[in-house]
Amino acid sequence: MPARVAILNGPNLNLLGEREPEVYGRTTLAQIESACRALADREGLDLTFAQTNSEGGLIDLVQDARAADGIVINPAGYTHTSVALRDALAACSCPVIELHLSNPAAREEFRHSSFTAPVVTGIIAGFGADGYTMALRALLGLINTRQEG
Repeated sequence: MPARVAILNGPNLNLLGEREPEVYGRTTLAQIESACRALADREGLDLTFAQTNSEGGLIDLVQDARAADGIVINPAGYTHTSVALRDALAACSCPVIELHLSNPAAREEFRHSSFTAPVVTGIIAGFGADGYTMALRALLGLINTRQEG
């Protein structure tokens, strides 16, 4: 049975390639999804890929993904504002990789604070669109380690 992995995306990520390309790059979310699906196919993963602009919608996606073998999440702006998202992530027993296209620590002061960081397994930040496949590979390693141990 293939490992089930969810990649979840928060607000404004549907505008990748258009919104602040100097910060987030020119790669679209559809292109990122395509790269992730290609990697998932090569590795034999069952991949769910979703995006929502609503906080409640993202929480619902996290709760739905709790049964997966692993989650990659780009919470976007909710990283810095959502206790409710933090609580949903804390309820996950599978490994969770938090992902950011830019490096929040190198940006505005308000981005330096993260509600979600303390409850995730690890964070990948600052590598642009490549961060998604990096996160997926890291998650695959964690899943394999769990299955072996």
